[in-house]
Amino acid sequence: MISATQLRPGMVVKFNNELHSVFSMVHRTPGNLRGFVQAKMRNIRSGSMMEHRFSSEDKVERISLDEQEMEYLYDDGEFFYFMNTETFEQMHLTRDLLGDSTLYLTPNLRVAVEFYEGKPISVELPAAVEMTVVETEPGLKGATVSNVTKPAKMETGLMVQVPAFVNEGERIRVSTSEGSYLERA
Repeated sequence: MISATQLRPGMVVKFNNELHSVFSMVHRTPGNLRGFVQAKMRNIRSGSMMEHRFSSEDKVERISLDEQEMEYLYDDGEFFYFMNTETFEQMHLTRDLLGDSTLYLTPNLRVAVEFYEGKPISVELPAAVEMTVVETEPGLKGATVSNVTKPAKMETGLMVQVPAFVNEGERIRVSTSEGSYLERA
């Protein structure tokens, strides 16, 4: 248990019997009133954001998560299969748990899976992934410096705005935080 004043962004805490990731926190001490901590937290299971005001004396249970590097193998429509890179043990995760991360999963992609009490609760993607363009308009000759972009469909179904010179079949790097084109791979 830690004091509410020790909360920091990125910590995982148990609040109302649910796991929450601390998004931001501010410790306030208004004039002649008691100090408090205003915390903004994201529910790990549902993904919803909430704000809560803790008094300075409140205790919060800090949760430590186990992180394992895993390699994405394939999906069968319902489940997404991963392999532990150390033990070669395989496991499957549901689309609900992965959320929008499924749009960035390509075979052999290494991700960090966070576990709480032996159960996977989240997947952390790398900052950028390499993907193949499967559908886009033909590239323009000499359009190397212009700011013109066009939509392109990736191998996973993700739609990304790419520069006019990118053609079908090319490999590009895509930012997983913004879902945007970075560069040719």
